[in-house]
Amino acid sequence: MSSSITPSTVPPSSIQHSATVELTRELIRRRSVTPEDCGCQEIMIERLAAIGFHIERLRFGDVDNFWAVRGESGPTLCFAGHTDVVPTGPEQNWQQPPFDAIISDGHIFGRGAADMKGSLAAMVVAVERFVAEHPNHSGRIAFLITSDEEGIAVNGTIKVVEWLQQQNQLPEWCLIGEPSSTTRCGDTVKNGRRGSLGCTLSVKGLQGHVAYPHLADNPVHRAAPALAALAAEVWDNGNQFFPATSFQISNIQAGTGATNVIPGELQVVFNFRFSTELTEQQIIQRTEQILDQHQLDYSTDWNLSGHPFLTSSGELVSATVASIADVTGLETELSTAGGTSDGRFIAPLGVQVVELGPVNASIHKVDENTSIDGLNDLTDIYQAVLGRLLA
Repeated sequence: MSSSITPSTVPPSSIQHSATVELTRELIRRRSVTPEDCGCQEIMIERLAAIGFHIERLRFGDVDNFWAVRGESGPTLCFAGHTDVVPTGPEQNWQQPPFDAIISDGHIFGRGAADMKGSLAAMVVAVERFVAEHPNHSGRIAFLITSDEEGIAVNGTIKVVEWLQQQNQLPEWCLIGEPSSTTRCGDTVKNGRRGSLGCTLSVKGLQGHVAYPHLADNPVHRAAPALAALAAEVWDNGNQFFPATSFQISNIQAGTGATNVIPGELQVVFNFRFSTELTEQQIIQRTEQILDQHQLDYSTDWNLSGHPFLTSSGELVSATVASIADVTGLETELSTAGGTSDGRFIAPLGVQVVELGPVNASIHKVDENTSIDGLNDLTDIYQAVLGRLLA
């Protein structure tokens, strides 16, 4: 669903007022732009506490997080997600106010509708229904919720996971509500993500007048062949789960702004999205070998945003795929495409991780929206996963 929709008011009698829809709208109305939570977590906590969850509020820095768990022992299925949303941009560009949670044409419009307040609502309602049917369920159900996913992500899930390690409470399975679907809820599940490794490269030269190039050393000219070599390099061929590693330059900056000055320094920002075929150490080593071959005077500042992770099989993947088929009739596709997610903090610890959420066509866009039918299906799928793993 794209932002090109022209909303038309739907008569109230035809609106599907499910519990998931109403909770989604309640959450959207909270202006929880990263790292603000604006009370979203308290809404969830109140409902989870009412059905027997033990709550741990975990505030790190300026970020609100919580861990909620129901059950005393056995394997744990954790629902994970975030209450924060990205900024709206100029609100006058929205056809519907971004925090009014307007229902139109069978969709809910608002910032966070798809990413990911709809998923959070579906999780809570699915668990409420499951607990009502199975009050003495086996194992444990948990929630790991943060308000620091869309930002720098230093005081959110990563800190909660560290705390869980200290408490010896790591779950066996983690279902993250990221918007994974492509055209219909459940058609795609993310069972892994590529790693992300960024670098700021600084190349030194010697500033001078363009009319006297022999008295200067142009770092742009020196670096260009090296950058071309990096762009042409075949880093790997991927594998059955991951595409080949990608190198992309995102910014180049040099010079004073004057046309008659040879710059004295060049700064290049680039990023690798890499598969499980490579480690970050191998990428760094190969990159710097290429730079050395071109005899550059350079420095590098590397930043690893996340390792690649993969849950190729296991109980969680099987339960998710089967539940989607039961609810929707779809044969879902397992995918590792897209950017990073908080799964990068959880999966490396041996936890089975999958991501399943609404259609992602409108996320981070003006007029973000999600299908009501999709949210109701998502609730049923989450409940079915619970039944397969813990009933």
